[in-house]
Amino acid sequence: MTEKSKVYISYLRSKGPRTNKGAKIRGLFDIAGFADFIAQNELTAIKLHVGEAGNDAYVSPVLVRQIVDRIKQAGGRPYLTDTNTLYSGSRHDAVSHLETALAHGFGMEVTGAPFIIADGLHGGNCKEVNVGLTHFDKVHIAGDIVDAGSMIVVSHFKGHEMAGFGGALKNLAMGCAPAIGKKAQHDLCFKVKKEGCIGCRACTLVCPQHAISMDADRKAEIDASLCIGCGECLTVCPKKTIEIDWETEIDPFLERMVEYAYGAVANKKDKVGYITLVVNVTPLCDCVPWSDAPIVPDIGFLSSTDPVAIDQAAYDLVKAAEGLANSALGKALPAGTDKFTHMHDYVDGTKALAYAEKIGMGSRNYELIEL
Repeated sequence: MTEKSKVYISYLRSKGPRTNKGAKIRGLFDIAGFADFIAQNELTAIKLHVGEAGNDAYVSPVLVRQIVDRIKQAGGRPYLTDTNTLYSGSRHDAVSHLETALAHGFGMEVTGAPFIIADGLHGGNCKEVNVGLTHFDKVHIAGDIVDAGSMIVVSHFKGHEMAGFGGALKNLAMGCAPAIGKKAQHDLCFKVKKEGCIGCRACTLVCPQHAISMDADRKAEIDASLCIGCGECLTVCPKKTIEIDWETEIDPFLERMVEYAYGAVANKKDKVGYITLVVNVTPLCDCVPWSDAPIVPDIGFLSSTDPVAIDQAAYDLVKAAEGLANSALGKALPAGTDKFTHMHDYVDGTKALAYAEKIGMGSRNYELIEL
């Protein structure tokens, strides 16, 4: 029997200044041993998500500051980083992305570290990484992530319409890839169910490739030759009439995503740490320009050096919690119910965890240790 991966947790109850949220983050950094792999004067990336404009569920920059300070104390030189989005929005290029980051509080005066767009102005700063896996022999990873000596991956755990849920693995996969890598991971064919389309044009307004138009009957139609599979239309459609072939396309998508996560850390063996916040667990990703009501009560913060174990633990904690009625769940759900498949019943996100374990990224077998 293989040894269990260690996942550390700090629940949210506090009894004074020594147990406030900042202290919890610092304690999780320390107990997971992140300082041990940060070399003197090493450039250390803090991979995070600053949230789309209009979203407020992203990790607080005040808490990120605790990680910055710990990296500096360990001798490292930290910088915050993320990549530009494939879809149109407030983070589609480096200028708008940085403006959004600053508007959301990720300036040096709060975080103590600069924010660097890892794939450059328009996603051109990337490097090929050899992975030799089923779907990809090589993957494209943002240059300023590849070049980091070490990395701390800070994730907000939440639901996701195409991945089921998003945590550390998704943060690595989509979050560390430039546009060319995001396109390679998606590689999906979207279509419109005409009988349900109400002609609201929400999809046409967000499509970055102008691949969606209205036909003679004022129904949306997607030009497959232009579609890049970003899925933004799927997210904004109020009637959910945009879809893919969930039976055949979603499992390969999850595997492609995991192979990119593998590539994001391939040159940093034993040099990556993970902190995941299982709070404000929203139904959708922080990429959407709104934040829906949480689906479960706030749970706590996690840390680990195993991305598979920390995602599995976060998933298990959400499953074990009671589902909130005043949320996208539609009703109160008992503890033990899979909240993510209840909302997104066409995708089982745990298949990504199984594939990540299969290719050697980590273990789903973990020991949860309370701080």
